[in-house]
Amino acid sequence: MGSRVVIIGGGFAGLAAARDLAKAKAADGQPFQITLVDRRNHHLFQPLLYQVATAALSPAEIAVPIRSLFSEEPNVRVVLDEITEFQKLERGGIAVGRAAEYPFDFLILAAGAGHSYFGHPEWEPFAPGLKTLENATNIRRRVLLAFERAEMETDPEKQKALLTFAVVGGGPTGVEIAGALAEISRYTLESDFRRIDPSRTRVILIEAGSRLLASFHESLSKQAARDLEKMGVQIWTSTRVSKVSEDGVQLGQEFVQAKTVIWAAGVKPSPLGDKVVQAFGGRLDPQGRVFVDRQLRLAGGSPDVYVLGDLAHFDAKDGKPLPGLAPVAMQQGRFVATLLEKQSRLQPSEGSPEFEYFDKGQMATIGRKRAVVEAGRIRFAGYFAWITWLFIHIYYLIGFKNRFFVFYQWAWAYLTFRRGARLIQES
Repeated sequence: MGSRVVIIGGGFAGLAAARDLAKAKAADGQPFQITLVDRRNHHLFQPLLYQVATAALSPAEIAVPIRSLFSEEPNVRVVLDEITEFQKLERGGIAVGRAAEYPFDFLILAAGAGHSYFGHPEWEPFAPGLKTLENATNIRRRVLLAFERAEMETDPEKQKALLTFAVVGGGPTGVEIAGALAEISRYTLESDFRRIDPSRTRVILIEAGSRLLASFHESLSKQAARDLEKMGVQIWTSTRVSKVSEDGVQLGQEFVQAKTVIWAAGVKPSPLGDKVVQAFGGRLDPQGRVFVDRQLRLAGGSPDVYVLGDLAHFDAKDGKPLPGLAPVAMQQGRFVATLLEKQSRLQPSEGSPEFEYFDKGQMATIGRKRAVVEAGRIRFAGYFAWITWLFIHIYYLIGFKNRFFVFYQWAWAYLTFRRGARLIQES
């Protein structure tokens, strides 16, 4: 019987590790016995979540059941459970879930991250973030209901608040949501209502830093801002949110009435990082991520525990920690699978292989025919960047069915400016 590997999390990192390990063999020549545990039954393509939130795509078009991905792999067991703690044994350990316990020889922790409200969790009910399908459908419901209620509202001030959308956070997610909201109001819904004019909708993008897309080159940041402004988005940089309520957002001395506030300002690593450190050693950085060594194992902790993706603090060659991006997670998952296949109990040594991230670049879409792409010194924006963004995202979608339907929806939206997922579901 091969070594037991427990993988926590069915995101990009966990899935990449499980797929490669499923076809690999341990040091004893036997297949690995893999248990993949996730609290949801589906793998989610998070980069397109904002399209569900803004009614461009349906949830099933960016998600796939995890079980279906491993139905032909007898050595992979998929479990729907939520891990609550870890226990260290003399050899290996146990991951304790709400439904069962999972003994392992090797643990791969890829539990991802959630929203960070910077010490103000009370803001979350008024400003939902975007990390899960539930978040996306909740935001979609709020956005569509705002237009419906504005149609029925007779008080001009209340109507104005209903047609004001505040997006907090000027990173890729915030930029993409703001651009999509502007397109919905000015094109998709333009002729659907009789008492309101959706094109007069106010979309405000709020960023605490000095510019949007801070991780991109300044020229692309400026281009993204220009594109958003042409679409009617108001951009407020160097502006911090001091309070969020059901009526809007407090920005220093100014209060903006907005019945719909969307949070895209920060992430917080899974609390499982702290629990794995308590059980197996190691330490956390100030943000709550787990420090890992060059082989992605717990730095100063058990050599049988690996931490990947958003939960891991891994310093690149420039001394900065790798960002929480899907390519980082996938490369880390594949690296650990290869490491375990070569030698299931590799000990730290001078000749040990080290993880190196190959940076393929970054991109963000602003709207129809508008995007920015950066890959090393190559930077471009506009229509060609948008086409590049579109095809790369379709390529990485899992399953032919998903790719086909996403391409169909995008082609339809491009030609007609219509969005086919405008369903209001009660929470």
